[in-house]
Amino acid sequence: MRPVRPTTLAMAALAAMLLVGCSSQPEEELQQWMVSERNKTRPNVTPIPEPTTFNPESYKGEFLEEPFSSAKLASILRSGQSAPLSNSALIDAELARRKQPLEAYPLDVMAMVGSLSQDSQLVALVRVDSLLYQVRPGNYLGQNYGRVDKITETEIVLREIVQDAAGEWTERPAALQLQEEASK
Repeated sequence: MRPVRPTTLAMAALAAMLLVGCSSQPEEELQQWMVSERNKTRPNVTPIPEPTTFNPESYKGEFLEEPFSSAKLASILRSGQSAPLSNSALIDAELARRKQPLEAYPLDVMAMVGSLSQDSQLVALVRVDSLLYQVRPGNYLGQNYGRVDKITETEIVLREIVQDAAGEWTERPAALQLQEEASK
């Protein structure tokens, strides 16, 4: 017979202890405790309120005049004007003439970059889209029928024709100041 080693004996004792520890008794106690705790705990949930009922309204505006129709705008303009032909002469002359090239651009993209004298008359130099134009009094600039009235060494003075809030055409002054380029 062979002698039993102490390590083999220790392994057998450890396996026996593990089998005893895996008995069903502690597991059953744990299950009972879980069930009792579940039964004690009750969630506090507030009930969801009933949804409000939707009462649809019928659309009553389908037979009314559209707010942005041209007929409504024309009727408002007619009712507010005491002299309908008083300011139409301002714009009629502008609509009858041929447009000049600088009227295709708004004033804020133009820059007066200088002036020169030709035949004892000042001519302004205006830059638009990296092109240089000569502007004289009587020329037109901008998209609001702006006619050049006066040119000085530092600015171009012009008058524009614009519509006011009531739809009437009125003149307003405008100016294009000399722009000095920053040194590069």
